[in-house]
Formats: sequence, structure tokens, C-alpha cells
Amino acid sequence: MEEETEEESTLKTERKVKKAAQLLFFRRHRIPGVKGWELKKALGDDYMEVIGVLNSALDKLGMEVKRISEEGGIGEGGEEKTERDRFMIVLKNHLVEKASGERIDEVAMLSATLAYIISKQGKAPRKAIEEFLSDKFPKHRIFFALDRYIKQGYLGEDERVLYIGWRTRAEVDRKSLLDLILAS
Repeated sequence: MEEETEEESTLKTERKVKKAAQLLFFRRHRIPGVKGWELKKALGDDYMEVIGVLNSALDKLGMEVKRISEEGGIGEGGEEKTERDRFMIVLKNHLVEKASGERIDEVAMLSATLAYIISKQGKAPRKAIEEFLSDKFPKHRIFFALDRYIKQGYLGEDERVLYIGWRTRAEVDRKSLLDLILAS
């Protein structure tokens, strides 16, 4: 078996980093990001090292690859768990105020919902959240928005109880959100 030269190894790594960036930047599904098993299939067994190299390149742009466990928390654990985790590119510092593309009232509804859930130690009955939001928003919009946030991963739902979803853990700085709400 021939030994890879350093130049060939560098070119191979560069190709893998480009492929990882393409997988992570461009959406193929309704939910952003890529599962670990998809990265492993496309990049090989060393996909975590490739993600590390991509992370250092994205750092210059103020972005990072975040690994999120859909069951809860920032992804940690063994190789088997890594393959089930979702990887996505997020902004490190939210310098762009208009990055979401959502309507301001939709963002306000999500922010209020997250703040309410956080104030209730991470879980709240859906009915209580609907009543809380109905003071400021039309009921039909509330039902539609909550369902959409659940589908998008911002919220999770178990037996009519809502909790913070995996995507909120990835994209929302909860401490800053609460500081902004308390300051207003």
C-alpha cells in the first residue's frame, strides 16, 4: 500500500471540508443541519476532525458548527451518540438583527413563549401558554405558530406540555433573551 504524501492528504482534507460546508450550509430537508450519520457517510470515519477544520475556517467569519442532541443538551457522548446528533452552522455573535427572515410578531410570539417556558423551569402546559399569548395575539395565529415552532424544533411537546426544543438550544442565547426582556 502506498503512503499518502502530505500534499495529497491536504488536498483530500480540503475536499472533505468543502463537502462538509456544502452539506451544512444548504438545506436539503425542512429542518436545518445534518445528522451525524449523514456526515459520516459523506465524509468518512474522520468526519469529526473535518468538522474541527471547518470550525476553524468558520471562526474567521463569526460562525461555528454546533452539535446538538435532539434528546436534550449540547451533543456529548460516544461515537454512536454522535451519529444521532444534529450538526448545524450558527452565528457566534448575533450582529445581524434581521437574519431570521421571520415577521416581527412571529419572533415576538416565540420570544414570549420561550421566556414563559424558561420562567416555569423549562416546561409549561400548552393551554397555559395559549392563554398567556392570547392577551396580545389572535388565538388562530397562536395555534398555528405553536404548531409551526414544534415542527421547526424550537419547541418540543409531550402530552400537551411544551418545553424548549433542540433548535432553541442551538440558535437562541437564552440568557440574552431574558436580559433583553427584563430590560424593556
